[in-house]
Amino acid sequence: MSTLTTTSDGFLLHGEPFRIISGAMHYFRIHPDQWADRLRKARLMGLNTIETYVPWDLHQPDPDRFVLDGILDLPRYLRLAQAEGLYVLLRPGPYICAEWDGGGLPSWLTADPGIQLRTSDPKFTDPVDRYLDLLLPPLLPHMAASGGPVIAVQVENEYGAFGDDTDYLRHLEHALRSRGVEELLFTCDQANPEHLAAGSLPDVLATGTFGGKVTDALAQLRAHRPEGPLMCSEFWIGWFDHWGEPHHVRDAADAAADLDRLLTAGASVNIYMFHGGTNFGFTNGANHDHAYAPTITSYDYDAPLTESGDPGPKYHAFREVIARHASVPDEPIPSPSGKLPTATIELDRHAALLPHASTLAEPVHAENPPTMEELGLRSGYVLYRTTLPAAGDGLLHFAGGVGDRAQVFVDGAPAGVLERERHDEALPVRVPRSGATLDVLVENMGGVNYGSRIGSPKGLLGPVTLNSASLHGWDCHPLALDDLSRLPFTPEYAIGPAFHHGTFDVRTPADTFLALPGWTKGQAWVNGFHLGRYWNRGPQHTLYVPAPLLRPGSNDLVLLELHATTSNHARLTQTPDLGPVKTH
Repeated sequence: MSTLTTTSDGFLLHGEPFRIISGAMHYFRIHPDQWADRLRKARLMGLNTIETYVPWDLHQPDPDRFVLDGILDLPRYLRLAQAEGLYVLLRPGPYICAEWDGGGLPSWLTADPGIQLRTSDPKFTDPVDRYLDLLLPPLLPHMAASGGPVIAVQVENEYGAFGDDTDYLRHLEHALRSRGVEELLFTCDQANPEHLAAGSLPDVLATGTFGGKVTDALAQLRAHRPEGPLMCSEFWIGWFDHWGEPHHVRDAADAAADLDRLLTAGASVNIYMFHGGTNFGFTNGANHDHAYAPTITSYDYDAPLTESGDPGPKYHAFREVIARHASVPDEPIPSPSGKLPTATIELDRHAALLPHASTLAEPVHAENPPTMEELGLRSGYVLYRTTLPAAGDGLLHFAGGVGDRAQVFVDGAPAGVLERERHDEALPVRVPRSGATLDVLVENMGGVNYGSRIGSPKGLLGPVTLNSASLHGWDCHPLALDDLSRLPFTPEYAIGPAFHHGTFDVRTPADTFLALPGWTKGQAWVNGFHLGRYWNRGPQHTLYVPAPLLRPGSNDLVLLELHATTSNHARLTQTPDLGPVKTH
């Protein structure tokens, strides 16, 4: 039997009244050597529970491969939570949104053009079942029924905003129960009648997601369920950022006042986010309403615990609020972590991308350009290469546009950029000679994570023509950039797109922030770990470098700069720069 049960107006844990005071903290956005520190800080703020999504796309990157180690060692994360005295709300999806690449749905799944995502279509539910067959057995020992910390498990995620296939929700409920999950199940939906009706099940706890208008939102929940616990399963206390927008923040006092209203009403809460972390590598998601808008690398979220794990204004304000309603540990509030001294890094070895594409990935030959998905590439870039038949001025046309950003080169010279967000499909070019090389480097900027466009293809999305004549015979290099060890770095400077390498010394590893003034757009790696994307478009102008990535002595920095730079130096700073602020 589950240790968490419901009454007419609340929860019982082991038969005693219990209020969930939880915070969201995603293990896959935090270096695993920092999990214990972040969990301890959650307890010290007064939380009794932490919540995490589970990213299907990372755990099952291919249909026949399942990963449960390193940053994906969820059993270890659960053990650490229990050791800290915290309970866990587990949200295994299959869809998670989370401003995460593809909403957590694997690209090998969403690439099927005939699939109906998030429905009872067997093309979707059969892979979901296989995923749960792999995920749940190693987690069952950590469920409350087995003495573990997981007291509740979520069914889907804000489904009412997407569809109304009750058979699908029932399938997920049965999939969890039949695989040994005895714990309390819950759904979460935006707190309005339509979403709650479409996204909930009669015998599963319904919870709401909202960030304000607390009294109205709780009234909507109570109208939907006249009896049972009131719970805000995502209390939005900050927000995420897109490239080219300001950094979103919410006043700490305003958020704390709404938290107090929630707790005064007797509701349970999951603060989204308690600690946001980082979209390392290529894991950020995107929105696509009127235009495509990719999410930045930082997932700071203006949370109580900053991206680097330091208590911020909301940490102190929320702790004071929680102390009015529950016991808070009588222990000192954690101090900010130490930071590396500021330093300058010279990047003095270089390797151009275009001439060394085959070093990174063998080309796949195709008459017409395939999409990234057709090339089996989950994330990264594709370099498409062909020849142009005649010299002269012409118009390149990319049928269907590009997914998501393409740099075009003729005989290695930049010819222009096309972007999905601008709906670009055409580019005028000057071809210097017959047989000139056309290179098109396409960047996947992040898979849409919300709405009907999840699974939108990446790469070149259709035929390419020059002056209406089709271009055939493409060599396509799928650039996952997961192994840069074979790049032939030399002192000779390379014009972008190019990789740049430098070293820096560390006496004692500590957190730091990588600043790249003078650089334009690209990716960064420290000691082989992929920090993520940088872009001078902002708002983010530094990348968080967790202390566990560093080692005493010499350390390596590699940048892929796609355009040009006015500097051959990078800087390590002690403070982050997340850009100009927009207050909500």
